[in-house]
Amino acid sequence: MSLIRQIWLLMLSTVLLAYAGSVTVSVESARHYLQTQLRLKNADNATSLALALSQQKGDRELMGLLMAAQFDTGFYRRIKFIAADGSVPFVREAQATGQVAPAWFVKLVPIDSDPGFAQVSDGWRALGKVEVVSHSFFAHDELWSGTVRTAAALAVVGLLAGAIGAVLMRRIRKPLDSTVEQAHALVAGEFRIVPEPRAPELQRLTRAMNTMVSRLRVTFQAQADQLDTLHKQANLDRLTGLSNRAHFLGQLTAALQREDGTAEGGLVLLRVIDLAGINRSLGHAGADRVITTISQALKPYAERARGCFLGRLNGSDFALCLPVPGVARETAQALSDALSVLLTSLGGSAGVCMGAIELRRDMTPAQVMSAADAALARAEARGRFAVELSNEPEHSVAMLGEAAWRQRIRDALVQGRVHLVNFPVVNGRGEMLHLECPLRLQLEEQGEFEPAARWLPLAMRSRLTVDVDERALALALAESGADGQPRCVNLSPASLADSSFSSRLRALLWDSPRVARLIWLEVSESAAVEHFDLLQELSRQLRPTGVRFGLEHAGERLGLIPRLFEAGLDYVKLDASMITGVGSDDHRATFVRGTVTLLHGLSLQVYAEGVADETDAKALWECGIDGATGPYISRQAAPGSH
Repeated sequence: MSLIRQIWLLMLSTVLLAYAGSVTVSVESARHYLQTQLRLKNADNATSLALALSQQKGDRELMGLLMAAQFDTGFYRRIKFIAADGSVPFVREAQATGQVAPAWFVKLVPIDSDPGFAQVSDGWRALGKVEVVSHSFFAHDELWSGTVRTAAALAVVGLLAGAIGAVLMRRIRKPLDSTVEQAHALVAGEFRIVPEPRAPELQRLTRAMNTMVSRLRVTFQAQADQLDTLHKQANLDRLTGLSNRAHFLGQLTAALQREDGTAEGGLVLLRVIDLAGINRSLGHAGADRVITTISQALKPYAERARGCFLGRLNGSDFALCLPVPGVARETAQALSDALSVLLTSLGGSAGVCMGAIELRRDMTPAQVMSAADAALARAEARGRFAVELSNEPEHSVAMLGEAAWRQRIRDALVQGRVHLVNFPVVNGRGEMLHLECPLRLQLEEQGEFEPAARWLPLAMRSRLTVDVDERALALALAESGADGQPRCVNLSPASLADSSFSSRLRALLWDSPRVARLIWLEVSESAAVEHFDLLQELSRQLRPTGVRFGLEHAGERLGLIPRLFEAGLDYVKLDASMITGVGSDDHRATFVRGTVTLLHGLSLQVYAEGVADETDAKALWECGIDGATGPYISRQAAPGSH
């Protein structure tokens, strides 16, 4: 039994005991008083009647008339005259009528009517004695009426006491409930501080809980800082803070393979010419200034353009991946012009050369790097600040025009030329957790279904992402309703800014409440960093429908998410760029293990994206990953699972 119920039971028992005791004492006191008054009345009436009978000179006729008159004028049960010789010349008796008090009350609370006796004489001659017994029913009626009034009054007092007790209990229960909610929030990974109540005992409890939560928050922040340090050690170049070679190639691979990755773009390779000679002429510090100057010139590109990333591949080589097609040569030339001024100001003979390539989705990372290296070799042969472009294919958007692409996207949505592709997400035992279901559009009738990388950027420009996400969710609900398989739908970060987005999704989910529990929804990590409040509100509105909510492509900027524990998430999917090579890189494995530990501490499940080989998969299971997806997982999945 709960503490609150025990207190309520104690209060109820106390009130009932006080109520019963008060009524009992009141009834007994009134009964004793009425019984005493009835005895005195009988004695007084007997005395007055005896006095009147003594004045009749022993005339029995007159005495009989007087006793009959007395009997008829009062509530008497019996009047009897006993002569001196023991005979009873007169007796009158009557039964009670019109009694109000119930029979059970009369039986439970008896009132005795003791008879009154008085001597009757004629001078010195004793004539006999008179006995007077009054009815007790009027006393019972009065006692019953008084008992009812007393019980009602005490009941009102009891109800008032109960109301006051309820108010007090609410005041006691409120901080207790807040503490319970705080504990549940802590289990869910939320660090919530509650106000301290006035009651000293509850105040100490709340203060202790708040102190514990504050310390856990500090611990979490320390772990997050440590994790950020591990991330830098595993993935970033110490001097420039740019991605190292392994991390950059992981990002490039993920961008080319992801459904919403790079469809078309560009890559620029930059090489510092004769870095060893610069070391000899300018010294180690001077060479470091050259390297940091180049990195500072590259960083604005990644900061301004979403999807743009860069890295330092080795001591003298840098790489810049562009999310926009058709600008590789222009970007390389602009960098060359800017660096020719910056490096000249440092003195010495520092110079760079650049090779650029236009990316296509059908290219492998090896093909991309090989073509870019070839262009870089030609530029290096030409000398300082030379730029070479490996290829320059026609850009599909430029060929058709944005308006034509926008119309194709609309037509595909309206005509239903859409479908979901299923990729399994499994746990360490090979059991499927859910199907990851990116949406593909058939942009041309009878054509192929194109991945999001092909049309999503234009859908974002045309503000069609809400329609796209709504259609994806509708398809997932229909397919999960048909086969009972849980499905995961990716939501575009651009959709979060639309005020109607959450209401449209909520309406779809409420229309299928049973199937809604099979749906997983996820947005990219960038949405949590840039639109945290919108993400939190979307999670708050959709969570009552039973869906699960998470982040995809995560890991690079987890430390930048404010109040991650308050985002209302169920899981996080680590980006392929964060886990690629984890089986052969101890630093990367340490980072992944730390990330998993941190997120598990927030009660979040952790999954890995883009698992490409068995070595990485085994290392990820050892790191504590809860699930994984990617090419290797799809190959290992049972037939019919995707």
